[in-house]
Amino acid sequence: MRFLNKLGIEKINFGSSSGQKWNSTKTDGVLTISSPATGDLIATVYQASESDYEKIISRAQTAFQYWRKVPAPKRGEIVRQIGIRLREFKSYLGMLVSYEMGKSLQEGLGEVQEMIDICDFAVGQSRQLYGYTMASERPNHRMYDQYHPLGIVATISAFNFPVAVFSWNAMIAIVCGDVSIWKPSSKVPLSAIATQKIVAQVLKENNLPEGIFSLVIGKGSTLGERILNDKRIPLISITGSTKVGQHAAEAISRRFGKSILELGGNNAIIITPDADMKMAMPAIVFGAVGTCGQRCTSTRRLIIHESVYSKVKESLLKAYKSLKIGDPLDEKNHVGPLIDKEAVKMFVDALTKVKSEGGKVIYGGEILSGKGFESGCYVRPAIVEAKNEYEIVQTETFAPILYLIKYSGDIENAIEIHNGVVQGLSSSIFSNNLRDVEKFLSVEGSDCGIANVNIGTSGAEIGGAFGGEKETGGGRESGSDAWKAYMRRQTNTINFGTTLPLAQGIKFEI
Repeated sequence: MRFLNKLGIEKINFGSSSGQKWNSTKTDGVLTISSPATGDLIATVYQASESDYEKIISRAQTAFQYWRKVPAPKRGEIVRQIGIRLREFKSYLGMLVSYEMGKSLQEGLGEVQEMIDICDFAVGQSRQLYGYTMASERPNHRMYDQYHPLGIVATISAFNFPVAVFSWNAMIAIVCGDVSIWKPSSKVPLSAIATQKIVAQVLKENNLPEGIFSLVIGKGSTLGERILNDKRIPLISITGSTKVGQHAAEAISRRFGKSILELGGNNAIIITPDADMKMAMPAIVFGAVGTCGQRCTSTRRLIIHESVYSKVKESLLKAYKSLKIGDPLDEKNHVGPLIDKEAVKMFVDALTKVKSEGGKVIYGGEILSGKGFESGCYVRPAIVEAKNEYEIVQTETFAPILYLIKYSGDIENAIEIHNGVVQGLSSSIFSNNLRDVEKFLSVEGSDCGIANVNIGTSGAEIGGAFGGEKETGGGRESGSDAWKAYMRRQTNTINFGTTLPLAQGIKFEI
């Protein structure tokens, strides 16, 4: 395909690079990458070895010694150029993301646009790595804080966002003076290879050393564990399941490293009696079926007031029946495939489980077959009437299953149901009742890291800090002041007087 050639994707690719240089190990296994859309082979990737990893780390350490001394606005200029180059390759990279992962072309292009947007944000941030000046209790003293780069920042990303999550971390880390190592999901390595080659062009044009941006594709059991336990990496950002995050957090904290954890979501939308259903319906449907339900911010639960429950259900059934499922590269389609057959099994098992607990599947749930569905990864998104206390409803299923949950009474009852799960990523309320909205946003309201009003749970802008609470991990990436996580904070006090007064009025004479 033309976009593969434009992005430099070969039939056979190598899995580690520190910039322009690619290691050529062939001894640690081969990844065979097929499109979930068609089942067709795209390319193969030789996985990196532990020896390759050591080369990557060594180059990154050397690069950091240089990069941390480059003025932050100059670092921002490199990120600006990366953003320009991503604009040039947006259509090709968006197609690859769509074809390799299975999300719709519009979502693939949107993911690359996220990369461009975070580059723009990071450029501005490069001139705003600010610290505060505090009043000292001692005369002739000035006290302030400042931020210094940490060193190597590793990003371990998941398959559902093959490129965007890397950019959220790497572009901010780079303007902060850190260097980046990226371990992408082994399910979608080609998008990462393409991104590395795009970034490498900018580094080459600016005569920058190897090791500022590095890529390592390999086994989680070997290279993944090396990253988690490597004291040379002070910060690791990890996107994945809660189980993965628990293991990673234990390993990283054991060596006193820092982590940003973006883990499971069990996101809900509350529909109050006076909700604007014309606004709510597209938000619900996109949130539930976008990326075939494989977003950490996908809408899993719909908490509906009993007075409008039947109306909402009827509207949902009508909307779901109009969904077009098929080739994600065809812009007419709304829903593409799940990532692989393992995900299909998880979808089927979840529906079996919810029925055994008393739930009722009122739409969808089938595995699709026949022309256009030969890969075996296509399913019909499901709508299920359920209760919040069901074990399967308490669990995040990374698939397009929407649970309808009825509530009665006032907004406090809806919020209690909403918060009654262990995850706390994204949340939403559709309401024109100011009191209900403010209650939802108050200290007594949503316990999630993201709380939206009259928009859905998915589709966050990069300008805000992204992340969640509880078993979602508590980390923050992307916008707002998330940049501070990629730096070490230092408090400085300067005595410009001629005497030495001590704090708290302590007297010490010698």
